[in-house]
Amino acid sequence: MKIVTIVGARPQFIKAAPVSRAFSRQSGIVECILHTGQHYDANMSGVFFEELSIPAPAHHLGIGGLSHGANTGRTIEAIETVLQDEKPDWVLVYGDTNSTLAGAIAAAKLHIPIAHVEAGLRSFNMRMPEEVNRRLTDHCSSLLFTPCKQAGVNLQNEGIAGNNVLNVGDVMYDAVLMFADMVERRESQLEIFNLERNNYVLATIHRQENTDHEDRMIAIMEGLGASPYPVVLPLHPRTRATMTTMNLQLPHNIRVVDPLGYLQMIDLERNAALIVTDSGGVQKEAYFHRVPCITLRDETEWTELVELGWNQLASPSRDDLRAIITAGGTTGRNDVLPYGDGTAADHIARAMAQH
Repeated sequence: MKIVTIVGARPQFIKAAPVSRAFSRQSGIVECILHTGQHYDANMSGVFFEELSIPAPAHHLGIGGLSHGANTGRTIEAIETVLQDEKPDWVLVYGDTNSTLAGAIAAAKLHIPIAHVEAGLRSFNMRMPEEVNRRLTDHCSSLLFTPCKQAGVNLQNEGIAGNNVLNVGDVMYDAVLMFADMVERRESQLEIFNLERNNYVLATIHRQENTDHEDRMIAIMEGLGASPYPVVLPLHPRTRATMTTMNLQLPHNIRVVDPLGYLQMIDLERNAALIVTDSGGVQKEAYFHRVPCITLRDETEWTELVELGWNQLASPSRDDLRAIITAGGTTGRNDVLPYGDGTAADHIARAMAQH
């Protein structure tokens, strides 16, 4: 059985690492990786394939840096050509990016069954491009792999139910466990950045709902500036460009660094006193390392983390980020494991082999 796996953005590379490894252990599965190029910067793409030992893409489309419509449209056209040549039995997509939607549409039009990893997530905010992408992809898919119980409930509420919806757990948890030993063997990021354990804040900002609005960015910078800890801010290229255009002044306690590899991020995440982010993936990684997290959004797909007390929503448009960040977040319950036991990738490989 041939599977064409479509990736294009940093979070998808991380999710693909344990799943590709599980495919290699599953008899009868041949995987062909297609990289759309949505994240094309070396720090956002190439380094992930190298350090996570993901098989090199058989196809690299090189489509990135365009508007949503142009990016998605050109990617659909290019993926269609690859699928017609490869003739796969399945197309596998991850998450909710433009690459995800493009892959799903191209496969659906060619009547190739689609498997969606991280299906069923909902923010219920249709202004988010990611919400549009994930909803349409779910309704195109033949196999839907959900990371948590609530995702299955969301699908059922939309009329998607049955034995093609499988709660396998979260492949990002698989990745954290899989690479823990590798992180231990590497040079400590605390030494590289001259940081002390539990004595700094790690922040990431990249969502357009924040970066496209100067008032929200000002509120975020003021909030981070109020932290009693130094703040390490790996800066997404789009965020850096936006901040330059806005002429935003950084508080003295914020240290901007280039985008980091996955293993570097894990090391900084697990040793931080607090994580402040608008990333869906980083919210979960904070929980996996049991580090309090403040999410700079009006809503989150990962509602169980808020309910368990590990994540606190803070809207840059209406909340006092100074007070919230200064307070330092909260720790929550440890008696519930909402994202499985770290074997999601094996469940996915077995299910696809059976289908």
